[in-house]
Amino acid sequence: MNEPSLLDFIKAKIMPWKYSISEEYLINATIEQNLSIDEVKDGEIGEIKGKPSNLLTNLGQYRLVLALFLAITGQFFMEPPDRNVPVAIMFFILSIGLIIWSAISKDSIFDYKNVTNAKQLDFELSTKKLYLLGASGLLLVLAFFAFQKNSANEILFNFLNLSLWIASLIFFLLAVFEAEQLKNSIENFRRAIKNKQIFIKITPWLLLIIVSTILVFYFRFYRLNEVLGEMFSDHAEKLLDVNDVLNGKFPVFFIRNTGREFFQFYWTAFLAIVFNTGISFMSLKIGTALAGFLTLPYIYLLGKKLRNKWVGILAFLFAGIAYWPNVISRVGLRFPFYPMFAAPALFYLIRGLRQKRRNDFIYSGIALGLGLHGYSSTRFLPVVVVIAVILFLIHKQSKGIRNQTVNAVIILVIVSFILFLPLFKYTLVNPEAVSYRMMTRLTSSERAITEPAGEIFLENLWNAETMFFYSNGGTWVHSIPNRPALDMVSAGLYLLGSIFVLIQYIKYRNWEDLFLLLAVPLLMMPSILSIAFPEENPSLNRTAGAIIPVFILVAIGFERVFYSVWRIARRNKYKFVVSVVGLALFLIATLINHDLVFNQFDKQFMAGAWNTSQMGSIIRNFAGSTGNADRAYVVPSPHWVDTRLVGINAGYPTKDYALWPEQFNQLNIDDGEKLVILKPDNQDALSLLNTMFPNGILYNYDSGFEGKDFYIYHIPPIIILEENTISP
Repeated sequence: MNEPSLLDFIKAKIMPWKYSISEEYLINATIEQNLSIDEVKDGEIGEIKGKPSNLLTNLGQYRLVLALFLAITGQFFMEPPDRNVPVAIMFFILSIGLIIWSAISKDSIFDYKNVTNAKQLDFELSTKKLYLLGASGLLLVLAFFAFQKNSANEILFNFLNLSLWIASLIFFLLAVFEAEQLKNSIENFRRAIKNKQIFIKITPWLLLIIVSTILVFYFRFYRLNEVLGEMFSDHAEKLLDVNDVLNGKFPVFFIRNTGREFFQFYWTAFLAIVFNTGISFMSLKIGTALAGFLTLPYIYLLGKKLRNKWVGILAFLFAGIAYWPNVISRVGLRFPFYPMFAAPALFYLIRGLRQKRRNDFIYSGIALGLGLHGYSSTRFLPVVVVIAVILFLIHKQSKGIRNQTVNAVIILVIVSFILFLPLFKYTLVNPEAVSYRMMTRLTSSERAITEPAGEIFLENLWNAETMFFYSNGGTWVHSIPNRPALDMVSAGLYLLGSIFVLIQYIKYRNWEDLFLLLAVPLLMMPSILSIAFPEENPSLNRTAGAIIPVFILVAIGFERVFYSVWRIARRNKYKFVVSVVGLALFLIATLINHDLVFNQFDKQFMAGAWNTSQMGSIIRNFAGSTGNADRAYVVPSPHWVDTRLVGINAGYPTKDYALWPEQFNQLNIDDGEKLVILKPDNQDALSLLNTMFPNGILYNYDSGFEGKDFYIYHIPPIIILEENTISP
């Protein structure tokens, strides 16, 4: 077959009704030039066919748009409280049917091939670098022995073990790091400084990036002091550990509350100093909100790497506004550290496998190693990395470079192990403390497993996979119980994006497509593997790593649907309509998620949380006026406030204000003014106070929340008038 010349191409562009170039040829040409079909200029495919293409004459192109709105309609019927699952499933089936119809019709929207770099990895090391490797190994061994436990069965960071540990990492990086890339970056920066000129080109894309960043920053930090508005017991444990750090104690592993990895405590202590927020709920929330925000650039980069820049920015936006990542970023617990480290680990791994750059494997190893000190769910991330590498090796994209890939992955493993070393040593010293939470969920060590483990696993897998459409679990402190994890727009897009990627994998057998699909359940395994406590699955915290692939699939769904009509919109007015519809759909998702986070979740959380901040405020005011912080007390009651949180909110983070009724004799130690807070239904304690201090004054504090009022029993000071005579 004679290939069309440049003149033929120009004729086809100018007079499409008279001349044409086959779509198959154009697709093949773009692939041969290492371009994705998305990089062909808008409308090019539609225009170069024999007939003019526009929105009115190509009704078949509406299939994907109709599929999207069917999927959204189906999700509408899945929304609580009035669910209609059979109707929803019917709409989902119709939506999937339309996508399959488009694929069978050989719609070019499915024509996509990722570019593979055939470059070989160089692993030859000079004699000098071999010496550096030897020095790194020796320092690592010395660091291992320098991490010694103390009498309390703890391992603490000190100058010696910290220096040996960091030095081991530095020597290893000096041995294996490809310096050429770094040298080029430094040289470019040096030239810019020398020229004293920095040019920033203002483009529509840059403006879109800026507006998108402002929007997601708003969602992460707006009303951060109010949403969440109260702490619960886990926060007391966290802040006591942060207080230990600020007072000079530096554990490798924090043993409070069944044991926690160290990253959040040092991160929070650092931010508490920088923002002058001290031992407070705000310090925790700033740290986790920043973690959630810092995840988003890597979601953008990974989406861009797997598809194109539009998928990247759409994934950035949808993940930025979504209820799921926003809520877990505001709780103040370790949940967002899972995706924060998983996102760069996966991005650099995939880029390294695709572009064969050794440094990318190093960066991936650094993210993986640090992540293991972040949140216990990250312990499954090494398995995800291994599966990604295996998928690459068994696909044709790895042909001819499998040995080099294995060598690169070995570097990744060594880097991550060096960073993991302190926790590795502590695990050897005290394995029960490190594995307690994991083993109690996976085995019958705490609660008997009454059903076959395989059946529980499959049920957990189903519940986790469907949480995007049906129920994200019943944990009220970090989710809206029993609602879908995604809004109805994002859920519809996620369904379409998953089907698109599955079809493209079937068509092209690209390992990245298969991994993107498998990454969702794999990154949710910390929740799925809750065999002994299946009621804890699904949960938005232990599945948090899946935020990365889920919102990339959401973005692929959006980009593919709207590109399918954009490419045939020859006139600007049609493109304007497509843009308005796409923007409107995103705005609907934005408004839904805004309501979910700042209205629905806020209200249901505050209805369930105890108002320790109000009690703390009363004690703080009492201490700052006529009273004394040491003469204020809270009488504990079952399933009521954590009295440690009252102290933290009052500004005394190490003081527990609990005073049990049998300890009331302590109220007679001195004659000063005293204040006692107690639950209204604790009548026994109130009667005892009335008996001991009949001159006391009882106040009912109106909290503004149903069932959250409490009593304040004010005991006036005893004034000595004359000898043997006392008066209130």
